Amino acid sequence: MFIIDDLINKAKGNSGSIVLPESTDPRVLTAVAKIVAMDLAKVTLLGESEIINQEAKALNIELNNVTIINPETSEDIPAFAEAYYQRRKEKGVTMAQAIETVKNPLYFGASMVKEGKVEGMVAGAVNITADVLRAALQVIGVMPGLKTVSSAFIMPVPDFRGEKRIFLFADCAVVPNPSSEQLADIAMSSALTRKAIIGDEPKVALLSFSTLGSAKHELVDKVTMAKEILTERKVDFDFDGELQVDAAIIPEVAKRKAPQSSVAGNANILIFPDLQAGNIGYKLAQYIGKVEAIGPIIQGLAAPVSDLSRGCSAEDIVNTVAIVLLLADQQKKK
Repeated sequence: MFIIDDLINKAKGNSGSIVLPESTDPRVLTAVAKIVAMDLAKVTLLGESEIINQEAKALNIELNNVTIINPETSEDIPAFAEAYYQRRKEKGVTMAQAIETVKNPLYFGASMVKEGKVEGMVAGAVNITADVLRAALQVIGVMPGLKTVSSAFIMPVPDFRGEKRIFLFADCAVVPNPSSEQLADIAMSSALTRKAIIGDEPKVALLSFSTLGSAKHELVDKVTMAKEILTERKVDFDFDGELQVDAAIIPEVAKRKAPQSSVAGNANILIFPDLQAGNIGYKLAQYIGKVEAIGPIIQGLAAPVSDLSRGCSAEDIVNTVAIVLLLADQQKKK
């Protein structure tokens, strides 16, 4: 894939740190060996060191230069529990419950990110998405200025009308039926994601079955309202909508359907109106168009945590670590 090596090389220069809570999974341990060998990041694994080292030994992996922390006995438990208790006490959480919660590797890892002990967390090889996101939301929370956590996929197309193009699709994995305000949040998060990972200027298309008034429907109204919200927020990226997908990415169609738009025909971020459209869209591109889908990238959190598919490979974990490090670097610069 033409983009992955570039992303890994970019991330290497950041000297970042990552926590991986699912420390006995063979794919995670294999990924750790690759991460350390390529000097991609400083790695912390969570769990009992004896068990982790036994699993690594069975795979002929040496965990040199890897930090192992047992959440059950860590000296950080009181501070992590106090922070969690303060965030969740209005929800009825007691201090005793907070202490037990932060001993869970997902919550301990998220606490490490929250307290700046590492720059990001990658999980989901073993745990389901809902559990990873719940820990991230309860411990870290949403980025200031946003109310929505969403996802994006990087879709690198080796030959799009004769040239390499990289698209970002959102949201394809998290928010089932976003409101206009949530669509605006997703657009803002996706623009930040693109700047952090790809490094070029975002051009955001708010997709619909209508192009700039060609159809009238409440579903179209939701998208046009999202555009109005982005205008009111005075965001620092180019956007337009509502646009049909052909008008968004094909210059000849854009000239006919949206000749005055600076985004139409040149969009590199496609914001789908709901999760059904987004999930169907990226999978059509993946399986019919044979485009590699990199993600989902979780976006909108106050600090980076990323989810994995439970069917992921060790290479997927390495790639996701690189993406999280790039997101962390971008947040540090804000």
